Amino acid sequence: MRCFLGPLYETFVLDSATAQFIEAVGKLPPDTLVAVFDHALRLHRSGGREASRALRLSASEFSEIDHAVRSTLLPRADQLDAFRTGLHSDAKTVCCIAARAIRTRAKCAEAHYRVLTEPFAAAGVETPAHPATPPS
Repeated sequence: MRCFLGPLYETFVLDSATAQFIEAVGKLPPDTLVAVFDHALRLHRSGGREASRALRLSASEFSEIDHAVRSTLLPRADQLDAFRTGLHSDAKTVCCIAARAIRTRAKCAEAHYRVLTEPFAAAGVETPAHPATPPS
């Protein structure tokens, strides 16, 4: 018996907030990316690991965000790694995690969202407010 199970994967389009965040991160100077990574690393030890593990995305969402971040940062790989060895990989990692938090902010706990986006907000990158956060 043959059954058609539909496409093997769903297509996913980045929402505007996530796309704008990734675009903004792609323009950050290397020294700012170092500061963001170091800040994120400090937070990772105090709740960031739990927060990043709590994010739930479909495989297609995960892949689309990863692809968008790679496409944005890859042209700058040599520049970033020349500034600090491994910075391209470090920047990609923290950007992907924060972009996933932005994408899932409606389902993400406010404390998790804050710990994952705080390093970018501290560096001046605009991040959307969490839905549970009252407007200022």
